[in-house]
Amino acid sequence: MDNLLELRHISKVYQRGLINTQATIALQDISLTLKEDEPTILTVAGESGSGKTTLAMLLLGFITSTTGEIIYRGKNINSLEGKERIAYRREVQAVFQDPFAVFNPFYTVDHLLTVPIRTFGLAKGKADARKKMDEALNAVGLRPEDVLGRFPHQLSGGQRQRINVARALLLKPRLLIADEPVSMVDASLRATILETLRNLQRDHGVSIIYITHDLTTAFHIAKSIIVLYRGGVMEAGDVDKVIKNPQHPYTKLLVDSIPWPNLDQRWGEHPIKAREAQGGGSGCKFIGRCPYAMEICKTVPPLFEIEEKHAAACYLYDKQPQIVAERLSELLPV
Repeated sequence: MDNLLELRHISKVYQRGLINTQATIALQDISLTLKEDEPTILTVAGESGSGKTTLAMLLLGFITSTTGEIIYRGKNINSLEGKERIAYRREVQAVFQDPFAVFNPFYTVDHLLTVPIRTFGLAKGKADARKKMDEALNAVGLRPEDVLGRFPHQLSGGQRQRINVARALLLKPRLLIADEPVSMVDASLRATILETLRNLQRDHGVSIIYITHDLTTAFHIAKSIIVLYRGGVMEAGDVDKVIKNPQHPYTKLLVDSIPWPNLDQRWGEHPIKAREAQGGGSGCKFIGRCPYAMEICKTVPPLFEIEEKHAAACYLYDKQPQIVAERLSELLPV
């Protein structure tokens, strides 16, 4: 059986300027595999500018990679045409950060749900379409009579975001790209939306790539995590191991920034250099901010396997076995 999704040495470089051209590396040599018969939730975490949204745009086919291939069910997504491309558009869905921006204020909720049904021919008639809409809304914890017929301004942010999930569910996707889906939702509703995503994975067999800067939600929703910094993988593995026992200095910084519910515990205690020193050349991307930087860090560190299901791209662990990019997925539990 083909894998559901393969990223093969994906890199994305943005060029700016016509005369003095400058290049920004958004993603660098990312390889990843999701299996068809093992639906999972994978978190991709990192601060702003780490390449998370670029990865989402690549997976959705909105932009193309500079190098590498994205293979979906055995075929390069850039070569898909006709029915195959339509199938890809249906099977790979997204839930974006802003639950307000995706709605047209002049249309009711019904319009948002009927358009994909009509576009992809999912229903045999109006009654069948209404039945599918009701099933999708019930699946995300909404009562159809509470939301259908209403305009976006009549709904809360949490309701809008769950409607976005319902719209994706209507299409029976195989892969859902959730890009910061709870960052603009009240804290009281985050657990509900996260539970909805977990139910999609468990009950409907949908694999989810959950993109976030928030390690607390990552810890609660996913089994595996990849930590990005400036387009490169810093640490990866079992989410429990990575967050409870971070090994890369950058991951330690992220975890240290979490405000724990303990008045005696301070956060932000680890010394991290100012952002102005960004590093350069082909070395470790974190070298300019790392308190442990060494001469060897001027060369790109590979992933070192610290323990089972846990690796970090840091020369502090150069005595450990190296992990080549193609084996990254082996570190990620499902």
